[in-house]
Amino acid sequence: MRVRRRRRRDFTRVYILAACLLVVLAGVLAASFMGGGQEENPVVAESGIERPDEYMHVMVMGVDRRSDDAGRSDTLMVVTVNKTTGKAEILSLPRDTRVRIEDNGYDKINHAYAFGGSKLTRKTVEELLGVPMDYYVLVDIKAFERIIDAMDGIDIDVEKRMYYEDPWDDNGGLVIDLYPGMQHMTGDRAIQYVRYRDGEGDIGRIGRQQHFMRAVMDKMLSPAILPKLPQLVEEIRSAVETDMPLTEMVALAQLLPSVREQGMESVMVPGKPAYLEDVSYWLPDIMSLRELVSRQMETELADKALANAEKVKAQYDDSLPKGLTVMAENTDGAVHSAAKEAGKPADGNGAADTDNQEAAREKQKQAKQVAKADGPGDISVLIINDSGINGAAARLADRLRAKGFNVTGVDTGRKSDRSHTIIVTDSSNTEWFYGMPFPCTIMDGGEPNEAVVYIGQDYE
Repeated sequence: MRVRRRRRRDFTRVYILAACLLVVLAGVLAASFMGGGQEENPVVAESGIERPDEYMHVMVMGVDRRSDDAGRSDTLMVVTVNKTTGKAEILSLPRDTRVRIEDNGYDKINHAYAFGGSKLTRKTVEELLGVPMDYYVLVDIKAFERIIDAMDGIDIDVEKRMYYEDPWDDNGGLVIDLYPGMQHMTGDRAIQYVRYRDGEGDIGRIGRQQHFMRAVMDKMLSPAILPKLPQLVEEIRSAVETDMPLTEMVALAQLLPSVREQGMESVMVPGKPAYLEDVSYWLPDIMSLRELVSRQMETELADKALANAEKVKAQYDDSLPKGLTVMAENTDGAVHSAAKEAGKPADGNGAADTDNQEAAREKQKQAKQVAKADGPGDISVLIINDSGINGAAARLADRLRAKGFNVTGVDTGRKSDRSHTIIVTDSSNTEWFYGMPFPCTIMDGGEPNEAVVYIGQDYE
């Protein structure tokens, strides 16, 4: 009988370790106790950034693969882990980050995957950050929906009203209709939450990605997930590509208690938004970024690293094209640290959060309350060109900025045949959008300080 119990207990442990693998794939954590064994990138060596032996970097990509091309890495993160203490931090890289891509000049960082897959993306990230990536984890976004369903969904505390309707979406129509508060979401609805676009642009989108990952981690650390793990493992096989050895993924389990205890810091690449015609970019602040990378490893930039960062910054500034419009001052990369702010995850047995957790959640909600906009300068506007008219978004951005609006970004939409222009914003903003010099329909959605304009063919 003792032998049977030991085997049953060991079998359960195997499933617990498999759960850790899913956490890795969700981008919440990736670590190991053994080196990657890869050749050091000369560009990284030149950066002068010293990396203590106990630290590891794992690049996590969420790729939207398509039938007609290789797709884009719509989600890109670097997870930094201290293998001794179990402290982990996430650095999100906006998909519009303008970087040098080998043999392809300067372009958006998510295009590196289309040009050269995970290998070129890895090299591009290493050059930007100045540190090597030990491993990469690639997750097919469409397959990830099935993983969430295999978990019986996840619970996400939606931070605000989210509404958007697009009958011409590629998947046969899209409706995002979420209200504030805790929501139980299937894979499809969870991905819609992440896809939602608001006036905050990439900053808001990255915040939702990090919020989403915390929800996945909470579910995966729940004992209720154990009976579902065999199906989860099958779904993972179809969704994931990685060069991380299985033995090292198993070793990851030993760090989870420490990670759960300490929470996870989540930040994004510091910089500022800009656009050139209808193409939006995120311009990284090289100096602040290199300092951030060092801080995550609890070190400071040495003289050599500072000199190299200044050299890279000068080269980057010289590469900026004429006509580029910068839309805001630098941000310091601060995106809310969801896992840390909300306290430790629940115990996973279906019980309510502790009083401390509830207090933390209430404090978060109070901090998110937004007052009604007192003028157009209080409204952050994202412009998406769905019309097929070249330069329409840039011209509209100039018009709105002249009226005092805070334009946070422009982008080319997923289609080019939208017939009518719509403005999606909270009803309290309506008065500020009256008298637009083009035909448009104002739809209710979002918060008082945000708006998204979808340009149609009737714009010009």
